[in-house]
Amino acid sequence: MSDKPLAGIKVIDFTGVQAGPACTQMLAWFGADVIKVERPQGGDVTRNQLRDIPDLDALYFTMLNSNKRSLAINTKTPEGKEVMEKLIRESDILVENFAPGAMDRMGLSWEHIHELNPRLIFGSVKGFNDDSSWNDLKVYENVAQAAGGAASTTGFWDGPPTISGSALGDSNTGMHLMIGLLTAIIQRNATGLGQKVSVSMQDAVLNLTRVKLRDQQRLEKVGYLEEYPQYPHGEFGDAVPRGGNAGGGGQPGWILKCKGWETDPNAYIYFTIQEQNWKRTAEAIGHPEWVEDPDYTSARARQPRIMEIFGEIEKWLADKTKYEAVDILREWEVPCAPVLSMKELAEDPDMRKSGTIVEVEQKERGTYLTVGSPVKFSGFKPDIKGAPLLGEHTDEVLADLGYDADDIRKLHEGQVVA
Repeated sequence: MSDKPLAGIKVIDFTGVQAGPACTQMLAWFGADVIKVERPQGGDVTRNQLRDIPDLDALYFTMLNSNKRSLAINTKTPEGKEVMEKLIRESDILVENFAPGAMDRMGLSWEHIHELNPRLIFGSVKGFNDDSSWNDLKVYENVAQAAGGAASTTGFWDGPPTISGSALGDSNTGMHLMIGLLTAIIQRNATGLGQKVSVSMQDAVLNLTRVKLRDQQRLEKVGYLEEYPQYPHGEFGDAVPRGGNAGGGGQPGWILKCKGWETDPNAYIYFTIQEQNWKRTAEAIGHPEWVEDPDYTSARARQPRIMEIFGEIEKWLADKTKYEAVDILREWEVPCAPVLSMKELAEDPDMRKSGTIVEVEQKERGTYLTVGSPVKFSGFKPDIKGAPLLGEHTDEVLADLGYDADDIRKLHEGQVVA
């Protein structure tokens, strides 16, 4: 018996690009049998997007589809739909992130799926939820960040709204969906009935931007936001402004230059002034006189001069690399971190040791780096494997469904499967 938590759970991965595949990939890491259903011609569009090696599956695909099996099938044919219906009857979860209405046009509406298998849980990612007047829009990552409030609150106050490099719309929505699917599995095990679980990208982005909704309500009450750099000298409008690199949780922070910043675009640290650690922070940066000075002893007193304080800290940092600075500050319990580039993270031995970054092998491509499970367990460690080639497991999946060799040959000859 497998020691993986989701062993025995069969998942139909009817998704593409990022939001859906991120969800199903993590289910696969945790032990579910995830069958990725793809078109025989081309498969998931990310297989050929942003390729680094001609004619091979792109990293965009391989880093979102590890540990899965690939079934290449034309579901628009009667024979293909029959295969899908057999698969649905034997599965626990189906996940899709097609454009609105696509599943219905395919003849695989939630109602039909529920009739085929009342125990199956149907997971769906859409750009906007069903009650939104924009629920017919097709949505991508940056669209979701704009619609969910992240873009309007990211960047500097004198610049345009800014998109985060993190996949707040895509992978974040996939993680939200996975939480919903596992919750529905628990309820299904008690009631015997599956249900539809939907997550919209707009909603998932807003969920991660909730502190800005907090700030909107505070702004409407008092007219200012005391922890933003605009306070007390700047003006506030009627909506939460962009705050640059300010800390959003009431602990002022900023990105500060370290030694080498003139030539290294990432020679910076994030420095946080923690209220309860002000004495040690002032001592650490060589300003012990600030501990008793009434202009500095409280967060409210410091806020009008917070940028001056950060300027003084930058002077202290001028002869220290970001790593040297953090090594000193950690001894004083100052919350801080170096700004790490993707190159530094890829080469970080601690990330490799923890399994957060792993090197795996895929047929034809060879080895590549991918992000491993961010969730760590005491009882097991996810074994990250390479992503499947298009249709690599088609015959295997069909045999699992009861098709014999002759049936499988006919499906290939009819170009139903590849």
